[in-house]
Amino acid sequence: MHSNLHRKLLAASLAVVLGGLSSASFAAGASSPADLGASNPAQTVNVTLVLGLHNQDSLEKYIYSTVTQGNPNYHRFLTTDQFADRYGATADEIARVQVFIKQQGMTQVQLLPNHLAIQVSGTIGQFNKAFQTTVHDYRASDGSTFHRPNSALSLPAGLSGTLVLASGLNSEAHFRSHRVSALEPQQAASHANALARSASAAPAATPCTGNPTATCTPGEFTVGDVANRYNVNPLYKAGINGKGSTIGIATLADFVIADAYTYWSDIGLPVKANRITKVAVDGGGPLSGPDGSGETSLDVEQSGGLAPQADIIVYHAPNTDAGFFDVFNQAVSDNKVDSLSVSWGEPEIFFILQLDANVAYMQALHQVFLEAAVQGISMFATSGDSGAFDTVRSFGGLPTDPVPPPLTADSPGADPFMTTAGGTTVPFSFAFRTGPTVSITKESVWGWDYINNYFKTYLGIDFTSRVFSVGSGGGVSVFWPTPLYQRFTSGIRKTEKNQTWLFPPFGINYTLPANFRGRNEPDISLNADPETGYSFVSSLDGPGLLTFEGGTSFVAPQLNGIAALLRQSTHGRTGFWNPQIYPLQNVFGYGPFSAFNDIKAGDNWFYQGVGGYEPGAGIGTLNATNLALFLSVF
Repeated sequence: MHSNLHRKLLAASLAVVLGGLSSASFAAGASSPADLGASNPAQTVNVTLVLGLHNQDSLEKYIYSTVTQGNPNYHRFLTTDQFADRYGATADEIARVQVFIKQQGMTQVQLLPNHLAIQVSGTIGQFNKAFQTTVHDYRASDGSTFHRPNSALSLPAGLSGTLVLASGLNSEAHFRSHRVSALEPQQAASHANALARSASAAPAATPCTGNPTATCTPGEFTVGDVANRYNVNPLYKAGINGKGSTIGIATLADFVIADAYTYWSDIGLPVKANRITKVAVDGGGPLSGPDGSGETSLDVEQSGGLAPQADIIVYHAPNTDAGFFDVFNQAVSDNKVDSLSVSWGEPEIFFILQLDANVAYMQALHQVFLEAAVQGISMFATSGDSGAFDTVRSFGGLPTDPVPPPLTADSPGADPFMTTAGGTTVPFSFAFRTGPTVSITKESVWGWDYINNYFKTYLGIDFTSRVFSVGSGGGVSVFWPTPLYQRFTSGIRKTEKNQTWLFPPFGINYTLPANFRGRNEPDISLNADPETGYSFVSSLDGPGLLTFEGGTSFVAPQLNGIAALLRQSTHGRTGFWNPQIYPLQNVFGYGPFSAFNDIKAGDNWFYQGVGGYEPGAGIGTLNATNLALFLSVF
């Protein structure tokens, strides 16, 4: 099926099944928010008007040419102004939107330099009139309040193709960070042994530090252990430390800058001074909660720890539709970062539903990701922590879906112009409660069914309700078709048959498209299992080094930090990774000189670790030094 037609039919069918419900209404276990009536029409709000780009097919071809060695356009990345001139909205289109803004009594706040968005301010009453809707206030089951339109927005017909999305009238928070705590960290720690402590060439365990030759106990790993396992150390020995690179973090929460420096100091890692800059987008994200500042802290600590001399810019915005779009749009339009990672997302199906089944939101984000790629910014997202069943909303490992969920992928990781991070479990020994000590002897696709099997085998307890479906996110998009770089990769999957999303409280019974040749995620993985996880510092979560934390939230910023090293080693931005790494795997395979390590064990509750690609660990884990050599030589 043609991709555009497929997307329209998917959106239409979801709209019929789901009506005007918002994505957060479908969070498993959530009750429908209470409608408090129409919002105060005099309340002032900010809205982002997203403009359509031009010549998308030509843009995508140019992107591929910038990362194809031997092509005349290789590494001829565009500036923001060049992107705007070639692909952004035209001066005439911008002028017509500005006339509309003035006619509606709204005020233009900012025209972004990429010419993909205009930020405007106005009253709810003005936006109600402009887009023929009514914004209502709601109270969620947790007592929080928000506002959102009670019907789909109607964009002016005269601006069709130019004004593609109005984002900002929905203040509902529904994106989640992909961070997980260990199930029983104290017991896991008491039985951990040296199997998991380092790559085979590393020395015996020593006190936990950031020294590249030192190792830590599983659950207390540092960036030094990442460097050991994934062959980063030769880059450090060659003087590659991120100098001259700028790392970008896109997040939905503020954080305490001092936490990052405390982490690096506590593990004995010297870093560049005064390296962190914060940019508040749309007023900035909140400074609260374990899914807030803690997520941002670990993103900065992991990425900046692997590239200790790189600068870091943290773009943070509120957890809203507009905030999520604007944080990317601002970072990419600024064009100051060489790489950018995000550790927030939600199930692709929820993503599609964010604006009453209007896929324009996903396409608006896609435009920004295309801009990032053509400007040479390497982008990284997480694949999620609910295994192959991404709609399972877990809190502390406790699933709350009322019925068996369908196989689903996570967004924005499902976007074909994003490099998406999956997770593994590194070898270690463990025991729970009164059971014996057992070992995982090979690095495996992360899935906590190994914990469930342990409880069944040794304790006679079915632990499914505690651990399903915690693991490396991965699957097949039902929205984005298979991208060019995956078409020649063995192991790429189609969507499965008989995948039905049942949600009885809302009368939902929707069968997802079967046999769709969709984009597979993740692309590449590193250790993410919190049982073999990491320490980090977040003063708002607790004192000192917090341990036994994991999730693909750690992997995306780790790849971001490695990207900063590659930028230095190749003397320039490396651009979009995927069209470069997939051919390396396809042509050179695996082995001592490969840029990747094959993951052939474990599973994420559905997709098994097998030779080559699988939607659990992607093409495998990274050999950072070998990748740097390939990018420098070929």
